[in-house]
Amino acid sequence: MANVLTDLQTSPATDANGSTHTESLADANKYPYIWSPLQKTAFRIAFVFFIIMCIPGSASWYKTVFNIDWTHLHYRDLYDVARFNPISIWTVRSESGRWGLASWSNWVAILGIAIVIGLIWGWVDNKRKSYNIAYYWLQAIVRYRAGIGIIGFGFTKLFPVQMPYPSISLLNNNFGDLTGHKVFWLSIGIVPWYQVFTGVVEVAAGAFLLFRKTTAFGAALLIGALASITVVNLGYDGGVHVYASYFVLLGSFVLAYYIPRVYRLLILKQDVTPIDIVPNFSEKWQRWLRIGIKSLLVFLFLIVLFYLQWMNYLYDPYKQPSSPGVKTLRGYYHVKEFKINDRIIPEDPTDTTRWQEVIFEKWSTLAYKQNRKVPLELSNGGGGPMKDINKTFEVSGVAGGRRVFHYLADTVNQVLYLQDKNIMTAKKKIHSRGGGDDIINPAYVVKDSSKFWIPIEALRNIGDENKTIHPRASSTRRNRVFGVGLVDEGRQKMILSYQTEDGGKRVYLRGINEDKDSIFVVLDRVDRKYAVSESTLSAGSY
Repeated sequence: MANVLTDLQTSPATDANGSTHTESLADANKYPYIWSPLQKTAFRIAFVFFIIMCIPGSASWYKTVFNIDWTHLHYRDLYDVARFNPISIWTVRSESGRWGLASWSNWVAILGIAIVIGLIWGWVDNKRKSYNIAYYWLQAIVRYRAGIGIIGFGFTKLFPVQMPYPSISLLNNNFGDLTGHKVFWLSIGIVPWYQVFTGVVEVAAGAFLLFRKTTAFGAALLIGALASITVVNLGYDGGVHVYASYFVLLGSFVLAYYIPRVYRLLILKQDVTPIDIVPNFSEKWQRWLRIGIKSLLVFLFLIVLFYLQWMNYLYDPYKQPSSPGVKTLRGYYHVKEFKINDRIIPEDPTDTTRWQEVIFEKWSTLAYKQNRKVPLELSNGGGGPMKDINKTFEVSGVAGGRRVFHYLADTVNQVLYLQDKNIMTAKKKIHSRGGGDDIINPAYVVKDSSKFWIPIEALRNIGDENKTIHPRASSTRRNRVFGVGLVDEGRQKMILSYQTEDGGKRVYLRGINEDKDSIFVVLDRVDRKYAVSESTLSAGSY
């Protein structure tokens, strides 16, 4: 049984029944109540380093947290509270800075600052004999930071939305036209129950870290799970290797506390009576405050976040569009006829204008293939989690001339208003970033709706896009994003009317494409079979 000594105890340890343990005292005498100069110097540097690493370093994080409506939450609210990076001292803008060793340069800068402050601290505080209680608090801060952070990550896998099951468009993309990270993401997406298992592991690691008696298990689990994610992201250029290794670092620091006793027990085969030194919460209010804070964190990040993530999975998947598409159009189509400016373009895979295949997803996406270069979107598909136009998983890491358009459907007049989901093709992208939900460039907001590219009458028929999901998934944050109004980021656009025959087995599209050319397309639906089994876990409601 582990014994606990408070900071005020100097006599043999006693258990809950008041019994004295002489063997505990013997072990306690081995504990470094008086630290060596090297131990104290290392601790001071580590203390400063890990405190900086555990403090959110972005002003946008504080802005997000202060704007949270705690009475009407979106899963992203708590996710963003849990997910943050430390302050950025510098960024190396090179290939290595994004994908390689230089991407950890900020940690080196923080360590440099910690060394300077740690040495100054030692010069000022050179008479102190130990930092046992400070070590306890540093451990508590680090394990709570690691625990809450990995729970936020884990729930997006436990409810498998981080790596979605492939869309029909992705199933028809050539394997060689996918980036490395896309191949990996999709290989997890086609086995959703494995993704659920990884989520269980991550959430369990986080939950263990919130409790002192299970901290060692949580830290070991965290290191094992996140080390593999770090390597995967390095190998497949996933882009989150630094953040994944951040948890390995935190977990390693926490686990290091337990390593000596494990080494003595398992390697040296010695008897070990663990001694933990904790603050003396002697006052009643101190005990209640401690219990209250822990209970609040457990409630928010294990119960509330579980529910919010469940609602997200059911009605508004993180990376997958949530608005249903036109039901009669859904499916994979062969392009039977294609005209551009009234000129027939015969079927030819080398032609740069003709569409080669068309897919209407079950959500509001039209995709087609074209023999045409398209800028490669290299994010990991996170994009913006609120608006379907900003959910980029369908386009990120996909080459081979695949075009993916989000559409709003005026079903009264049977007209589709389409925008390219690849923000890299947007004209305004060269001036400022786009494709986000929470930070909208004011220049993109259209104040006069009569000047918007979709007519007012059509907007009335389309209705409020925010209301296309189930009310149980609504939130103040989502309302705020959609409440900004009409936004035009200069994306490529098409306006196409549609007609269907025989329940959608044949579709006619007419209108203006993204190059302002008139097009006419005849599509025949193909009942295509795939080797990949359909997922038994289907996110979204369509």
